[in-house]
Amino acid sequence: MGAVEDRDEGRLSVSAPKEWAAGVPGVAHALGYALGQTSVRRAALTLLNVNQDEGLDCPGCAWPEPGRRHLNEYCENGAKHVADEATTRRVTPDFFRSHAVSELDGKSDQWLNRQGRLTEPMVKRPGSDHYEPIGWDEALGLVAGELRRLDGPDEALFYTSGRLGNEAAFLLQLFARAFGTNNLPDCSNMCHESSGSALNQTLGTGKGSVSLDDLHEADLVFVVGQNPGTNHPRMLSALEETKRRGGRVVAVNPLPEAGLMRFKHPQKVRGVLGKGTQIADVFLQIRPGGDLALFQALNLLLLQAEDAAPGTVLDREFITAHTTGFAEFAEHARLTTWPDVLEATGLTREQIEDVHARVLASKKIIVCWAMGLTQHKHGVPTIREIVNFLLMRGGLGRPGAGVCPVRGHSNVQGDRTMGIWEKPPAWFLKALEKEFGFTPPAGHGMDTVEAIRAMRDGRAKVFLGVGGNFVRATPDSEVTEAALRSCRLTVQISTKLNRSHTVCGDTALILPTLGRSDRDVRDGVERFVTVEDSMSQVHTSRGKLPPASEHLLSEVSIIARLARLTLADGPELPWEEFEADYDAVRDRISRVVPGFEDFNARVREPGGFRLPNPVNDHVFNTPQGKAVFTRNAFTMLKAPRGHLILQTLRSHDQWNTVPYTENDRYRGIKGSRRVVMVNPLDLADLGIADGGRVDLVGVWEDGVERRAPGFTVVSYPTTPGSAAAYYPETNVLVPLDSVADVSNTPTSKAVVVRLEAAS
Repeated sequence: MGAVEDRDEGRLSVSAPKEWAAGVPGVAHALGYALGQTSVRRAALTLLNVNQDEGLDCPGCAWPEPGRRHLNEYCENGAKHVADEATTRRVTPDFFRSHAVSELDGKSDQWLNRQGRLTEPMVKRPGSDHYEPIGWDEALGLVAGELRRLDGPDEALFYTSGRLGNEAAFLLQLFARAFGTNNLPDCSNMCHESSGSALNQTLGTGKGSVSLDDLHEADLVFVVGQNPGTNHPRMLSALEETKRRGGRVVAVNPLPEAGLMRFKHPQKVRGVLGKGTQIADVFLQIRPGGDLALFQALNLLLLQAEDAAPGTVLDREFITAHTTGFAEFAEHARLTTWPDVLEATGLTREQIEDVHARVLASKKIIVCWAMGLTQHKHGVPTIREIVNFLLMRGGLGRPGAGVCPVRGHSNVQGDRTMGIWEKPPAWFLKALEKEFGFTPPAGHGMDTVEAIRAMRDGRAKVFLGVGGNFVRATPDSEVTEAALRSCRLTVQISTKLNRSHTVCGDTALILPTLGRSDRDVRDGVERFVTVEDSMSQVHTSRGKLPPASEHLLSEVSIIARLARLTLADGPELPWEEFEADYDAVRDRISRVVPGFEDFNARVREPGGFRLPNPVNDHVFNTPQGKAVFTRNAFTMLKAPRGHLILQTLRSHDQWNTVPYTENDRYRGIKGSRRVVMVNPLDLADLGIADGGRVDLVGVWEDGVERRAPGFTVVSYPTTPGSAAAYYPETNVLVPLDSVADVSNTPTSKAVVVRLEAAS
């Protein structure tokens, strides 16, 4: 099939932002996109099997499936993502003969994605500007040879995205550690690493503690730094159930988002014919980064309420039995001042006290959050302060209450459970050693930011990426691209074409793999993989479509074959058995990873099984053996005069780094992605006209000026002093060294910029 025409940027049009999400338009847009990618039959075959017990897991996000599932248990963006993978468009060797790598490097993300599914292994030889076909044996032998001639195993990087299933993830980390390195950077490093860091420090486990049933039963749900209408649309149906049962929702975000205003459930009469359901009872339009100050203020108010009525507000029994550090925390919390809080949050005292009153009236409280919290320098302290908030009233280990980090990629939590982590705990390494008979490396490996630095500095020479689009998901685009181009070899295991195939090392390989929607059959036996959602439910995923090409291999097969070739002189591990029988992989997982006992039998039950969270039994695997109250220094983001704090975000028609169209329907923006949303008060103060053309310029402490040129200004109800624009177009503005304390997550929600007239 020939290349699809490149006409991504259309004529910009702007209308008022929507005040509700989903409904009939959501269904229409999903079906329209699906039918533009594939046939009616293929669309029906995939969509009617998405998120079903015997179907395929939607890779769109990690939101869990309810116990009773609708036949159409998917959202608009999930339907688009599955259709995007099920496309009938193909990228063949003829395509690469017609398009040089340098030409493809100038194409947009949307154009590259639209070309379709990859069909054969391809190699770019040193000095060449074209990919050419290569057989699987030669391709894998080439990678194994490069790995074996490195000066040391730490010169290799093994990156993965959350689309990888549990079985392949387990084999990838086993391969890397048998090779001798813990260099296992992953997409979590850039997204929810702050969540894992904070929760491990305070609760002893990096995962959320709640289930869907808990969300339904909650009296009060905070949705903080999150836009579920675009990023986790099926969460809206869960929040609708919360409201139906009498619960209330507090939304905290710098931008008003349609999904948090009103939700029209497209599968219910009231969502089609009625007004739908108001989701947020309270909307706190907070300044970027002000969430820490907000929860510090709420904690101060709780302490003062306990002072006024001793024994009626705080759960003293829980605090005494299950926590440590309360006295020190309380002393520090009382230092919070209202002038600081109001300046940092941009809220009024009355707004915060109103939420406090709702807290006092609620026994079961859940706090949900996403990257609006994690991608700040003080992201970890902010989440620790949320834990303080819940601990004060015993809000963990009881139905309807707890912490709920909402992860945005299908199996990013499962990958971490399987050992994809550059900082593996000692117990995990000991379990690997006992099961497989070799001693894994004990030192910490490199996370994503450290991996980019290592490539840049010549300390890493081979990059192996399994899924994802590394070059467009990472910060400081110019630095990242130069780092990848300095590698001796880059390898991308992918389903579709993306920018990471055009920004490549001296030698580059594209290894095409099965997608979630593809049937995985060997010797007449249909195989499945497993995933873990945001709420620790483990279940199967089975593709339903014929593979996009006869030349595709599963991720399990690719990793197992590569490991066998690379480790010919290393630990004797049964890679051929693992490739032939995924049950054999799951048997090993069951003996290494706690909670996976009898894995093969339990995951075949309808709905799979939920992993235990010790927090829910008031077991805290911290050094103290208790949940930890923390003291978190007050922090406030400030921009110099004439500057704004920019947050990068997704458009509605976007999945991770892949924009499906140039439209953002809920925000009323169509025809272009190079827009910057700015409050009209700021535009007046800066003397910039709505519709003006500007360059976004960021200057950080390193003195390097980073510029994203050619943006159109859109007057938009952002928080005064802030702005918003889409990634990956604005990743160039995020400095590699601007990262969150502790977690090393890029600060993509706190980029100080000035707007200059476009040159």
